[in-house]
Parts: sequence; C-alpha cells; structure tokens
Amino acid sequence: MSDVVTTRREGGILEVTLDRPKANAIDLVTSRIMGETFRDFRDDPELRVAIVRTAGERFFSAGWDLKAAAGGDDVDGDYGVGGFAGLQELRDLNKPVIAAVNGMAVGGGFELALSADMILATENVTFALPEIRAGTLADAATVKLPKRIPYHVAMDLLLTGRWMDVQEAHKWGLVNEVLADEQALMDRAWDLARLLESGPPLVFASIKEVARAAEAMTFQDAMNKITKRQFATVDVLYGSEDGMEGFKAFAEKRDPVWKGK
Repeated sequence: MSDVVTTRREGGILEVTLDRPKANAIDLVTSRIMGETFRDFRDDPELRVAIVRTAGERFFSAGWDLKAAAGGDDVDGDYGVGGFAGLQELRDLNKPVIAAVNGMAVGGGFELALSADMILATENVTFALPEIRAGTLADAATVKLPKRIPYHVAMDLLLTGRWMDVQEAHKWGLVNEVLADEQALMDRAWDLARLLESGPPLVFASIKEVARAAEAMTFQDAMNKITKRQFATVDVLYGSEDGMEGFKAFAEKRDPVWKGK
C-alpha cells in the first residue's frame, strides 16, 4: 500500500481511500495502485464488500491528472489491472462496491463513482463530464451513463459538459442517497456495507455477473442462460451449500449462515 491509496479492513469490509491533494487526481502510478488494491479485494475470499472514498471535502476526484499528462504520462499508458482508477475494467469483480462521494466528481472522478454498484453522496456533491470542452471523449461515461439515467439527460451531460448537482443526480436515480455531511456519509456507507457483508456472497456474485452480461443480451437469451446455468457464478450457486442454506434456515426458523461455498 502507499500514502496515496490507503485501506481500512473490518471483518469482510474493505474501505479504500484515495488521498492525493489537492484534487485527488489520478495519474498512471495511482491508477495501478488502485487496480492492485481492488484486485486483491476481488481475490480475497474473506472480503465481501468494498467502500471507495477519497480524502478532503472539495474534490471527490478531478479524474485524470492533467499535470501528470503534461509531464509525460501517456493517455494511452498502462493504467493497471483494473483500467482507469482500478475499477472501470476489473474483470470478474463479483462483490458489491459502494462509492461514498464527497465534493466534486469530475471527468474520471465521475467515472470512478459510476464504476461502483451504489453511490452515496453528500449535499455538496456535483458531477460533470467536461471532456467535451477539451475536445476529447469521456469514454467510460459515454458507455455507462446512458444505461444508468434517461438517454436525453445523459446526452445533455456528455454533449455540454454542464454541472449536475446532487439533488438532480438523486432525482434521476444516479445517486442512491444524499447525506448531510461527510460523517453522515461514512456512517451510512459502513451501515450499508455491514448489511451487505451479512448477505449471501454467492448470490451477490451471480447478480453482478448476470446484470453485466444482460446489458448486451435480450431478456429471453439472458433468462435461458440463467436457467441452463450457463453463467459460471449461477452454476456455482446452485451447486453450493449456500444454495440450500436459505431454504433450510426458513424451515428450521433460524437466520441463515452464509459460508460462500
């Protein structure tokens, strides 16, 4: 680990903090460190949920470090195992990730939040994709955003580079919850993470794999693939101890004990 990316581990929860003053901008080295951190989270069977956050209150993240780019960082360089910021392209990450957003989420910082499964935000949060003004493409956001919010709203953000405040983001369902301040944000993020930590990890894995794949499939094709157990995580789930545990716990009138196997 480094001073730029730090972690806190509690049980099956991993909190990942990016701390790179002044704007938590991400260069190639930082991106690679984040990728290694989230890869280790993915591959650790004891970890169930991750929270990604950043230090400071003004910026969640300004995204790509333009000063580093001016100093020689190649925009087509090696971002690491998970792509930009470690989450965008991390394969087979079948565990829940919560983004706890405080401050401005700009460009790649917005895309980092979009890489999470749930987004919690403080009242001071604003989002923007200003790449259009620099004559470049917000690549991951261009793929993801029209699938997350109404198409015309997504295109407005992409084509104009305008700011979206947290209340508008919440209205469109981009943000799950709006919290008063950073303390409330992190309290809620940990409460939600503990709830997910107690849930069935094999079901979570199936939900994430199916949801990702289904974006490029017809409804019927996705359903057929589920029922035929052609998704690897679904096949594992239905052949596992956990696959029967919920039924047994219901019949025995007790809380289920999920083993992840």
